[in-house]
Parts: sequence; structure tokens; C-alpha cells
Amino acid sequence: MKFVDEFRSRDYSKLLVENLQNLSRDKINVMEVCGTHTMAIFRYGIRDVLPANVTLISGPGCPVCVTPQSYIDTALELSSREDVIMATFGDMMKVPGRKSSLLKKKAEGSDIRLVYSPMDCLTLAADNPAKKIVFLAVGFETTAPMTAVTAMEARKNGLSNLFFFTAHKIVPPVMEALVTDKELNLDGFLLPGNVSAIIGTESYEFLSKDFNIPGVVTGFEPVDILQGLNTLISLISKKDYSIANDYKRIVRTSGNSEAKEYMNKAFNVVDSNWRGIGKVPKSGLEFNRDFEEFDALKHFKISYEEYDGSSGCRCGEILKGKMNPTQCPLFEQICTPENPIGSCMVSSEGTCAAYFRYYN
Repeated sequence: MKFVDEFRSRDYSKLLVENLQNLSRDKINVMEVCGTHTMAIFRYGIRDVLPANVTLISGPGCPVCVTPQSYIDTALELSSREDVIMATFGDMMKVPGRKSSLLKKKAEGSDIRLVYSPMDCLTLAADNPAKKIVFLAVGFETTAPMTAVTAMEARKNGLSNLFFFTAHKIVPPVMEALVTDKELNLDGFLLPGNVSAIIGTESYEFLSKDFNIPGVVTGFEPVDILQGLNTLISLISKKDYSIANDYKRIVRTSGNSEAKEYMNKAFNVVDSNWRGIGKVPKSGLEFNRDFEEFDALKHFKISYEEYDGSSGCRCGEILKGKMNPTQCPLFEQICTPENPIGSCMVSSEGTCAAYFRYYN
């Protein structure tokens, strides 16, 4: 199949692996900041074929994982209202709050619906005029444009019973927080393909200009990732701090201008709290004044105080790349995909879930 089979070529993958061994002898720390990359790297066994001098670190690339526990608890509070139908993506269902989860709330009788797109909420709102539909809008730049479009369509269709509890986050600012963390000592980034399709490679130029850190945008097939690592390690070894695009079949320098326009029209950029990392300046999105009628917190007059974490869970250190899941005392003992203690074990893109599925 064109554009699939060639990126899974065993022969070409072998050549790329062999080439990796000869690119540099220096110790190199590379971080991937995309949950889909994290899972693909494990699935294809890429960690096992890296040179001994190259360390691949999983960063905060999973939007569910970086959503604060306070957001979950507020969502649980909203789901308890008899006048509310809550709509959410499946990954959010098992994320634990302090006392419960959406999955448990649903079992107890709360009306919580799984959707595959925010646009599904338009039908929910039209079919249930006596109810207030609240969509849990979690995600990076990949999903934020569709939240904006859905709000615009709701207004166009006169739907006044659809609201959004937003926790959208922006990737580049958290990368700046990571490169300034001397404990991590990062040499380069594998940059996220899906996010980059929206924001473009130009959004990462600050890494090169301000921090002398190179990055490579790459896709999700084994050849994509191995080629991206070859390019990145070559850049690092040459002290070339460029931002390269190895995913040109999808990603452009300027990204998707229409998607960015939708985001700019509906949202303001604000400081945002990332689970385990803390408050990152200008890393979140919230509805601007023109769209604030869709803001669930304002409509329900809910006071939202951000806080983090479960006792004993090391999700914060894992999200920052400062430890791997096997170093967490709860991993595989108490914390499993069926009984997650932290969000990194819940999401299909979470680092702990990837380790649990593939590490052994």
C-alpha cells in the first residue's frame, strides 16, 4: 500500500539501524514529546536497537496524562448534575480523581457518553434540548481546532445547551520548560507529527535560535522514526541546531493555516497547569470573550482550583522524563491499566501504559 508499506520496510529499517551505530560516540539524550511516538517506539522495538550512547526519553506527549487531577474532580462534579449529559473521549473514563472516576460515575448512574469527535455533541445537544451537554475538551493543538469549529457550529445552529470544559494545551511552551531544566540535559527532540501538522515546523525555531537544541519532525512508522533519529543524531554530532522536517508528506513549514485561524478566533492563550510539571506560561487555551458563552465553568459558576497528584504516584517525574515507569513503586504492583493510580497508566498514549504493554 503506497505511503504505508515503504515506511515499514524491514530491509530499509535494517540499513537505518546500522547507520545509527556509526553517527556518534558521544552520549546523547533525545526526548520524544508525542504519546503516539512513545507507543510506536515500543511497538517496533526501536529502543532495543539504539546505540548504547543514545538515551531516548519519553516526555509529556500525552494530553490525558498532563491534565491535572483537579480537572478530573471538577468533571466528576459536573457529571453528578441531573441536568447534565457529559461527553468525553474514551481515554478520560478511567483517569482517577481523588475519590472516583468517570467510569465509576457512569456505573452509578451519571449520564456520560463516549464520543469520537466534538462534533458528535451537536447531535447530542439537538436531541436533548432539556439537558446541558458538557464536552471535556482535552488535547493539544491537534484537537483544539475541532473544539473551536464545534462551538462555531453550535452558534450557527442556535444550540444554547452545549458547553465545553476546556483543558487544551500548547506543546512548544512546555518544551521550553524542559530544555531549561538542567537536570534533564537534553540534546535534541523528536518532534510530534500530528501537532506539527497543525502548527508547522516554524513553531519550533525558538529551540534552535534560543537554546541551540535541534529537532526533527517525523511520522509514526518504523522507517519514519528510525530516519528521524538518524537525522537528529547527525545534527547533534555536527552541532547543527536546525529544525528538520522528515515528515514532509504531512507537515508543512507554516502548518495548517485554516486550523490555526479557527483556534485564534475562538481561544486566548493563557498560563496552564501541567500535571507533574506545574504552571507553564502561555501553554493553555481558553475561550475568549466572543465565545465565553460556551465555557462550562462560567456557565455553571464553578470555582476551579488547580491541584495535582495521587499519593505515591510518580507520574510527574515520568512526564518530565526524570524517571521511567519501572522505577515507580506502584508500577505493575498496584497500578495497572485495569486499576490505574495515575493518568500515565490510563491513556493508550501514556508512558506507563506503553511500558506495561511492551517492556517485558
